[in-house]
Amino acid sequence: MNYWIGVVSHEHVQRGVAGGFVQINHGKLAPLRKMKAGDGFVFYSPRQSHPKGAPLQAFTAIGFIRSGEPYLYDMSAEGVADFVPWRLDVGFVPSQIALIRPLVDQLEFIRNTSHWGAALRFGHLKIGNADFSRIADAMQMQASRHMTRP
Repeated sequence: MNYWIGVVSHEHVQRGVAGGFVQINHGKLAPLRKMKAGDGFVFYSPRQSHPKGAPLQAFTAIGFIRSGEPYLYDMSAEGVADFVPWRLDVGFVPSQIALIRPLVDQLEFIRNTSHWGAALRFGHLKIGNADFSRIADAMQMQASRHMTRP
């Protein structure tokens, strides 16, 4: 089992949670191919909306990858012409938004606490079980549910 963070604006995270999917790096396939059914997934939202929304800097949704099979989704039905991103189904778990700043000193994937945002600059990253658990706790996801997969 692996654990992942996807960096997406909160507005887009809300669409993903409502639809039960993740779409990262502007709909690219490569990051989704690394994820497998049962893997843990956390959304980090630097901003409320893309590209210049109000700063948020928080973990905004958490769950587990369902099938592990990426698929294309034609967004023209949603009024977005000529955009067909790759998606992956996720079972999101009820949780609370958790600001990242109180966790910066505790997260192993952050190697330089002075420049903690650098760890998130590529739009997605693999993290360890300990970091996933710390984030899940901060998001008030019950410990007994950490390993519960949809």
